[in-house]
Amino acid sequence: MGKFVNNVKEFYTFCEENEVEFVDFRFTDIKGAWHHISYRMSAVTADMLEAGLPFDGSSIENWQPINKSDMLLKPDVPTAFMDPFTADSTVIVICDVYDIYKNDLYERCPRSIAKKTLKYMEESGVGDEAYFGPENEFFIFDNVQIWSGINESGYKVDSDEGEWNYSTSYEAGNMGHRPGTKGGYFPAMPTDSMVDLRAEMMLLLEEVGLTVMLGHHEVAQAQGEIGIKFGDMIEAADNVQKYKYVVKMVAHLNGKSATFMPKPLYGDNGNGMHVHQSIWKEGKNLFYQEGEYANLSETALQYLGGVFKHSAAVASFTNPSTNSYKRLVPGFEAPSILTYSSQNRSAACRIPYGAGEMATRIETRFPDSTACPYLCFAVLMLAGLDGIKNKDVPVGPMDIDLFELTLDEIKEQNIPQMPRTLRESLEGLRGDFDFLRPVMTDEFINAYRLYMFESQVHPDEARPTGFEFFTTYSC
Repeated sequence: MGKFVNNVKEFYTFCEENEVEFVDFRFTDIKGAWHHISYRMSAVTADMLEAGLPFDGSSIENWQPINKSDMLLKPDVPTAFMDPFTADSTVIVICDVYDIYKNDLYERCPRSIAKKTLKYMEESGVGDEAYFGPENEFFIFDNVQIWSGINESGYKVDSDEGEWNYSTSYEAGNMGHRPGTKGGYFPAMPTDSMVDLRAEMMLLLEEVGLTVMLGHHEVAQAQGEIGIKFGDMIEAADNVQKYKYVVKMVAHLNGKSATFMPKPLYGDNGNGMHVHQSIWKEGKNLFYQEGEYANLSETALQYLGGVFKHSAAVASFTNPSTNSYKRLVPGFEAPSILTYSSQNRSAACRIPYGAGEMATRIETRFPDSTACPYLCFAVLMLAGLDGIKNKDVPVGPMDIDLFELTLDEIKEQNIPQMPRTLRESLEGLRGDFDFLRPVMTDEFINAYRLYMFESQVHPDEARPTGFEFFTTYSC
């Protein structure tokens, strides 16, 4: 699929051909959420597309103070695509955020940070292309209830596929075909109840410019995944935003609710965002070396060594929610052990099977979709480049089933692990951020860390849970 337009002239031709009524300008905050403002097509001039659109940066959480609120959206015109969900013909254009006070890309704009990361990679001489292939998993529920107050808190999600519904009485009858806990990988209909829903998502993803390869039910009940083609760092992150938008909207318009939350179900597999990565230079894959373990080059291993060395700080961006760490526990295909292996899904990094020179890559399996994709990819890249610079070496390879190791065995063999909590990740970021400094400012890193403490860690740690009542109320 790819681009629909290449420049401003083609943009206006595209809009005319599609009888566009509105232009929807979108940008991403540090949580990874899309924001938008819609203009009438008649009000969008070429000068506006070039100079940028004014907006209030103080109204976006953890961005500008009110006394320096004026900022600009800089449209990236080649990202334009038609919104498949609006009643009136609307074209979406993805934007970067521009700081009028510093006359530069905004230091808290995730997409701008990713662009600066690519520029840093090129200027360092390591490579001239970086390819990323994210795999975002999701759940689709029929009903979601959430409440939180001073004297109560809780949630309840429901799906016809849930094994808890085996005895539920339905008006049309209970057909009894359900995948069960951890039984959802590749069953055919009627056990897989989401075939048509995923097909609709896949077709619409192609309409918005993604190259779709496959779709399937995932391991957990009510869980799915759609495979899309990799891209360069910015394209891949843009595609994650499109992917999440389409999946959520298709579910919504079908009377269901899609979530990319890492661990919505206790005792079943969670949602990950596995990230495939490789660096190229002058048309050559720098991660490939024939004859080495899994054909993985020294450069690739050093890159991975950097990611593992900075794992706590990296995790604060790749796994930036308290819920992230409820997924990273043994027994649910959640790789928390920091080693690498060919074909082995229990390692934090898998080397995909059968990859030749064009396809050799690493697959980091710990990230999840609560990550802002631009920040996630940028931080993985910066840690990897630091590893190449310092010639870091990761632990491994390890081809055994790491899920079978006890905690004592992991410690005895000095195998590093992912942090266990978001607090631990953020504490890691507090003391380990030099590798981010070539691109991220100290102001952004400090603001990000404090924001995550205030918005995630402290509120979570202060709230009693249902489990705590279950275990301690009668003490």
